[in-house]
Amino acid sequence: MILLVYLAVGAVAGLSAGLFGVGGGLVIVPALVACFGFLAVAPEVAMQLAVGTSLATIVVTSVSSVRAHHRLANIDWPCWRILAPGIGFGVVCGVATAVALPGQILKLAFGVFSIIIAAYMGLGSVPAASRQLPNAFGLTSVGVVIGYFSAMFGIGGGSLTVPYLSWCNVRMQAAVATSAACGLPIAVVGAASNMVAGFGHQDLPAYSFGFIYLPAFIGIVLLSAPFAKLGALLAQRLSARRLKQCFAMFLLVVGSQFIWGAL
Repeated sequence: MILLVYLAVGAVAGLSAGLFGVGGGLVIVPALVACFGFLAVAPEVAMQLAVGTSLATIVVTSVSSVRAHHRLANIDWPCWRILAPGIGFGVVCGVATAVALPGQILKLAFGVFSIIIAAYMGLGSVPAASRQLPNAFGLTSVGVVIGYFSAMFGIGGGSLTVPYLSWCNVRMQAAVATSAACGLPIAVVGAASNMVAGFGHQDLPAYSFGFIYLPAFIGIVLLSAPFAKLGALLAQRLSARRLKQCFAMFLLVVGSQFIWGAL
């Protein structure tokens, strides 16, 4: 039964990764926290285990999503090459923070954050016509911020990258695609950091590799990749305005769920 839950989570996570460029973590983390409660995983490590496992699955989801978006020629690779080094540094710092903080604080903070971003996207704020991406130093600094908070919450970075690129007048389809590409360094560095940070922790359940729970990882990745391709195709067909509205509604639901779980 629990394997079917992991498969369902993988399907929804993959679809959201391709459609919204969010890497699937916004679905995976709360779902895994609920599953770990059912499995009686120690609450002291449940949130960290969910975050680490989420980042590990995003490695697979991101590869599939990036390939699909690349075929559609929507990824801004020059922008990605500048963002990636900052993202990698930010991820290492974010994992260290997530390991040190109580899980309930992480849940509440991310819930509030998600609703703020949802409000911004849903209200249809129009950026100034002259606004554009900053210089290389500014864009790398943005990458540090994206990597830090993405690693803390176990997400692919889309909830920060998509709104930011949209705010800089990047076409919405390109913002989603570039965000999906940014999810790859977030996931790779984040998963590796969580393996190291959780190695040998006494409260972890069997079949854990650091803060990565292997049964959940395997179940989720089986369906996440094919559904990521479907999501990328849907993103290509939706209008920019409709995509923003869908993205905002998605974040609103997930943010409310996180806040509810933290109270």
